[in-house]
Amino acid sequence: MRWLLYFSLLLGFLVTFISTPYLIKYLRKIDLVVKDVHKEDKPLIPVSGGLSVLGGVLGGLMWYIFIQTFYYESPENLLLLFSAITTILLISFIGFIDDLVIERSKDETSGLRQWQKPLLTLLAAVPLMVIQAGTSTMLIPFLGRIDIGLLYPLLFVPVGIIGASNMVNMLAGFNGSEAGMGIIYLGSLGLYAYAHERNSAAAIAGITVFALLAFYYYNKVPAKIFGGDSLTYLLGGVLVTVAVLGNIERAALIVSIPFFIEFFLKARGKMKKKSIGTIENGKIKSLYGNQIYSIPHILTRTGKYTEKQVAYFMIFVQIIFSSLIWVL
Repeated sequence: MRWLLYFSLLLGFLVTFISTPYLIKYLRKIDLVVKDVHKEDKPLIPVSGGLSVLGGVLGGLMWYIFIQTFYYESPENLLLLFSAITTILLISFIGFIDDLVIERSKDETSGLRQWQKPLLTLLAAVPLMVIQAGTSTMLIPFLGRIDIGLLYPLLFVPVGIIGASNMVNMLAGFNGSEAGMGIIYLGSLGLYAYAHERNSAAAIAGITVFALLAFYYYNKVPAKIFGGDSLTYLLGGVLVTVAVLGNIERAALIVSIPFFIEFFLKARGKMKKKSIGTIENGKIKSLYGNQIYSIPHILTRTGKYTEKQVAYFMIFVQIIFSSLIWVL
């Protein structure tokens, strides 16, 4: 009765959907709020909603492991699953630390310095490193399949964790965009892993997607809660974990193309330009005129589009690149 395993997806959704309203109240109580800069009246919105998504992911994965252990009596890759859970927990906690300190102006969070983020996210890679998660044989263009040995767990895995957590954080700032894009690229990776019978990777991706669907209900325009760094770091950690456990690194790189594009655009602005803009008559206007330093600037430079339209545009861009894993 495989539906018992599929119930883990529903549990991930329900835990996040039910816990998010309570999290909103708690974050307001402790004054962990920031301005929604894309609204005329700049309302204060709770931040660090990634915690409720984390709760859904953990709840779904615990049920998945429980059913395999007690019902099927054939636990599948428990060491890999618990290492993945530890990585996701650690990286979400690091993101939460980054959310904890808010500027006096309430414009944004500023808990960690730029040089501290890669060092701390490196710690989240340790659980996957110590068990040599993944397959060290990689397909390298023009060279074919090469076994890189210990370089994979000791170099590629930590570089992937550091890079992914920070790249997802780079393309954020619009209601529903991070959660919406996460649903697409993790959903695509989950289906790809499932099609290739990489069940552990598919379970992690699928449960996270259902948790994100629940969170998106509260995070879409107008947002009642922001994901914060606890969400963006979690999404980056899940992305790499799914890639490593499913041995689908190439697919993960393909769905990450929008983030690579964002990196090069931000590099044009010496990493000092922001994706966000100003609000004028309900439309968002870029801070940098006609210059494009971020993917959202493609629309916001014109000052003709609402936040909802910009968020949908970013999700659409993600759909285009995520679909390429099936043809490349």
